[in-house]
Amino acid sequence: MGLGEDGKTYNACMQAPAAVRKGTDMKKLEEYVVSIPDFPEPGIIFRDVTSVLQDAEGLHLAIDTMQKLIDDLDYDVVVGPESRGFIFGTPLAYNNHKPFVLIRKKGKLPRETVEKTYDLEYGTATIEMHKDSIKPGQKVLIVDDLIATGGTTQAMVELIESLGGKVVGVCVLMELAGLKGKEKLGDIPLFSAIVYPGK
Repeated sequence: MGLGEDGKTYNACMQAPAAVRKGTDMKKLEEYVVSIPDFPEPGIIFRDVTSVLQDAEGLHLAIDTMQKLIDDLDYDVVVGPESRGFIFGTPLAYNNHKPFVLIRKKGKLPRETVEKTYDLEYGTATIEMHKDSIKPGQKVLIVDDLIATGGTTQAMVELIESLGGKVVGVCVLMELAGLKGKEKLGDIPLFSAIVYPGK
């Protein structure tokens, strides 16, 4: 046991909160996100997740915040899409001793797969999962960095359901609420660490 700078006692095998470790006020999670106006096109504000990842305190806060959002959720499996879903989904699966299942672009998985093709603004995309990755009746949590229009998330839900799984929640670092992706989830709960009202 040790004494933190705030006078509280911390177990030696646990880290004290970031603000205690540095002796400063902790930044809010959204302060770690760099926003780039007019990218990739005029009128769009690009929210850059890499600015969170490359800051040790930002990454720590992102995972801790997402973890807290799902503390009371009952699920069996964590699923994350290529590639940033891997980054945020794996530590949540590890924290809660759950398996982690990958959703990848077509042609990237080595064993027998199931696939789902969905529409993009210009063209289509296809995602795949291993056929044996979800067992019928398993409760699934989807984790990703972002939900925007919800098209990819909806495709993931349908892919999981095709294997007999039940999606009980979607947890994201950022939600672009102005694009109304949440509406495509129906009654599936959405847990968002940061909510931006616009696009």
